[in-house]
Amino acid sequence: MDKEKILSILSQVRDPQSGRDLVSAGMVEKLEIAGDNVNFQLVIPNLQMPGKAELNFACIGAINDVFPKAQVNVHFMARSAESSHTPNPISNIKHIIAVASGKGGVGKSTVAVNLALGLQKSGAKVGILDADIYGPSIPTMFGLQGSRPKVRDVNGMTKIIPLESYEVPTISIGYIIEPEQAVVLRGPRLAAIIKQFVSDVLWPELDFLIVDLPPGTGDVQLTLVQTVPLTGVVMVTTPQDVALADALKAINMFKMEAINIPILGVVENMAWFTPAELPENKYYIFGEGGGKRFAHENGSVLLGQIPIVQSIREGGDSGKPAVTQDNVPQVAEAFMEVARNTLKQVEALKV
Repeated sequence: MDKEKILSILSQVRDPQSGRDLVSAGMVEKLEIAGDNVNFQLVIPNLQMPGKAELNFACIGAINDVFPKAQVNVHFMARSAESSHTPNPISNIKHIIAVASGKGGVGKSTVAVNLALGLQKSGAKVGILDADIYGPSIPTMFGLQGSRPKVRDVNGMTKIIPLESYEVPTISIGYIIEPEQAVVLRGPRLAAIIKQFVSDVLWPELDFLIVDLPPGTGDVQLTLVQTVPLTGVVMVTTPQDVALADALKAINMFKMEAINIPILGVVENMAWFTPAELPENKYYIFGEGGGKRFAHENGSVLLGQIPIVQSIREGGDSGKPAVTQDNVPQVAEAFMEVARNTLKQVEALKV
């Protein structure tokens, strides 16, 4: 397989609305071939376009007719006719990594923040998008509670300026609503906010944008995979069976044929408890090695194990994430290992 052959095949598929072939209509973007995987972005007027599912199957079927072993992944991107000549709003971001979990309370946001700062310490330019609309934690963890983003006019369009902490640009609904305000939103409005955080935020050039997803499998996750080309997913779980059962559901969602986002690996959080006065002791409160077994059983890798340490909680509450603290080097190193292994997994995708 090569790009010319795939484009030739897609030129035989017709847009159900205009009747033009997909290639001449300029609907095919970001075509990439890696082994048996064929990934490309299909630009459509809106994500509710009639016949979208049929168009997806038509693309997959046309390619599989010629290359039966091809694993075809079609990512739909909405673009109105008026904006069809505007640049891709995330073209200056190299990789977008979602941090996900099957259930709440497993430390997903803590991992997302420290992963971002760990990648930054490794020399990357990193930003964070807080997509956990119902429970935004990023303002607290970065010490930005009460801060409000500014806006700027860019070519007649209003853009949001992300707030920075530790030189990491961030955006969150927590910057827009009051801390005590309940977020009561349904599917379409949720989707609109996620899209706005992607396209209406003036993101600088970044090597990585870390997206802190809400727990579970819902509208936000589906909107994200339909809006931006995700590089991969980092799954966070604790070792206990209850968390692992929900993590399996989340992983299976990303593995669905219509979504098919690579799982970069698993982070086992709360792997053991280590009291400050006994730094060499390990107490396996939630069970031992569950995340490691889970990763291997699902064909993934263990990115790292994070202990339960009081300083992690204190740092998250005070806006001083563990990676930035010099007084707990073993904790910082645990998160740095997660960052280094994530980098390796991203590099492996290019091979």
